[in-house]
Amino acid sequence: MAAVHPFHIAVSDAQLADLSTRLANTRWPDAEPVDDWSQGIPLAYMRELADYWADGYDWRARESALNRFAHFTTDIDGLDIHFIHQRSSRSDAFPLLFTHGWPGSIVEFHKVIEPLNDAGFDVVCPSLPGYGFSAKPSRTGWGVERIAQAWDTLMVRLGYSRYGAQGGDWGAAVTRQIGLDAGHCVAIHTNMPIGSPPPGVLDNPTDEEKRALERIDYYRKWDSGYSKQQSTRPQTLGYGLVDSPVGQLAWIVEKFWSWMDCDGHPENVLTRDELLDNVMLYWLNASGASSARLYWESFGRSGDSRPVTLPTGVAAFPKEILQVPRSWCETNYNITHWTTMPRGGHFAAFEQPELFIDDVRAFFDTVR
Repeated sequence: MAAVHPFHIAVSDAQLADLSTRLANTRWPDAEPVDDWSQGIPLAYMRELADYWADGYDWRARESALNRFAHFTTDIDGLDIHFIHQRSSRSDAFPLLFTHGWPGSIVEFHKVIEPLNDAGFDVVCPSLPGYGFSAKPSRTGWGVERIAQAWDTLMVRLGYSRYGAQGGDWGAAVTRQIGLDAGHCVAIHTNMPIGSPPPGVLDNPTDEEKRALERIDYYRKWDSGYSKQQSTRPQTLGYGLVDSPVGQLAWIVEKFWSWMDCDGHPENVLTRDELLDNVMLYWLNASGASSARLYWESFGRSGDSRPVTLPTGVAAFPKEILQVPRSWCETNYNITHWTTMPRGGHFAAFEQPELFIDDVRAFFDTVR
């Protein structure tokens, strides 16, 4: 069995000095000719964020905070995978596997790991291949299916014969695939259920279905350009993201603004430090291209259409990218638990940790 190695986040002073120089030498575009975010993240806010990143943000303090968790790496299929493995003090702890997505990272879970430990759960949070401190695949083939198989291998390697899996965004797709493959997983939970309108819905939709269809239409028209670029030309995009910290910052923070339940501004929900913590995991590891390749690997390929038969819990947050009614999801999952949340968006654990924790606990307590 492959070894599991302790890992400590230790960014070099040279990397931080390089970031400082690049921020100081940013060549800025002209200001947008509108007074809102309709053309993208506004110049004034970007300058404010970049100035804080350069002069106010304390990476060493943030690095220390992330290092309070137990980090490890292990080789799976020739790729070094980074993960947090934080054990509960309870002898009957039930293991939970959390998978992030794009443009997120393990940082999304920093507010829920310890409370879940206290509630009797061991928590495992891997970084997707090409994301964070995980290695970057040098060959094609690391799509959703392979990641799901790798995650099951990881859990078995950590000594778990049964576990639960949770995810949103790409984590939702990986978690669903884990549920399909079963392996050692006994139940799944998602905050981004995958569903589609059943036949006839477009002829006479309910009010809930009308809202869902409007959200789909908005996403396709105004919010999906990033995915088209990342699924078709991730390498081309990567040159700018890996070279320019402000470019990487804008590419990520604009999506946090768009996908969070934040009343028009990302800092209404997350602190400036939290936003930058997440961006740093992309910048420090030059992950602009490698993270985008998951779209190239996965889009345009026929997915597994089988339904998940494992017990499935869903936390439906009102500002999720696509607000899919339960009736659209029933054919894809064995839904035994559905919670309609009062607030929150795409980055559920990051935005609304208390709601997220309560729902995860309530669902997985039924199978522990």
